[in-house]
Amino acid sequence: MSDVNGGTPLVECRGLYKRFPAADGAAVHAVVNVDLKVGRGETLAVVGESGCGKSTLANTIIRLEEPSDGSVLLDGVDISHMKSRELREHRKKMQIIFQDPFASLDPRRQVGKAVAEPLQIHGVTPEMGLEETVAELFDKVSLPRSVMRNYPHQFSGGQRQRICIARALALQPELVIADESVSALDVSVQAQVINLMMDLQEEMGLSYLFISHDLAVVERVAHRVAVMYLGQIVELGTRRAVFDNPLHSYTKRLLSAVPIADPSARNARTRLEGEIPSPIWPKGESPELVTMTEPEPGHFVAAE
Repeated sequence: MSDVNGGTPLVECRGLYKRFPAADGAAVHAVVNVDLKVGRGETLAVVGESGCGKSTLANTIIRLEEPSDGSVLLDGVDISHMKSRELREHRKKMQIIFQDPFASLDPRRQVGKAVAEPLQIHGVTPEMGLEETVAELFDKVSLPRSVMRNYPHQFSGGQRQRICIARALALQPELVIADESVSALDVSVQAQVINLMMDLQEEMGLSYLFISHDLAVVERVAHRVAVMYLGQIVELGTRRAVFDNPLHSYTKRLLSAVPIADPSARNARTRLEGEIPSPIWPKGESPELVTMTEPEPGHFVAAE
């Protein structure tokens, strides 16, 4: 299968499932039959409300969670059932930036050593030396080299996220998963970090899987958008197709929840009502799979 730019996609999910056991033999169907592709140099955003399965999808792709069924291909190689030793080499190609930068840094470890850790774990010996390599990573994320011996509590939230970005880039990955990577930051800091990530993408040819519930951020960064609801993709298309011509009722309701400054424009919007259905299914039962159609080229929507 080809990606949006032609050629083999960098990452491809085929019929991916992730289920978690619950009481009395029931199961939480967190990711259900997901088919997705991330092209080289592309930002694919996965959006949806809290609890829809976005983060579980990201964790399953990067193998922080083991898939229940289906496969994940990285550069055309199926990594979904590889053993740890075999997977080790492929892990260099994909890294993740978590939502809370303070929680993802060791408070007792100098940040320079935290950024160097992936290189040490994978036995990578940079030609210019470890310290100089880490210093250059700090340069890339616009942090002074003088702070490399500081600890996480000595930085602001935005600075800590820059450190996490530097750590994610240490192994020169091809795919970076950004799991709500700016949602914990102030709006002005969000803009700085987003601009940094976009600059790094252009400079290094990175692909991003961008997990977010903030549609304003997604509209800024994404090339394509996948809308997730109760573990399934219900709409997929280019940023403009999804934002300008949403076709699924859930996508329309999701977009209607974006704050609008003009009070006169609020009344015409579709309002979200009722409770979110539970993703927990009794023993022996499972959700009905959606059927995707393509009403316009490259724009897919689940039949309702």
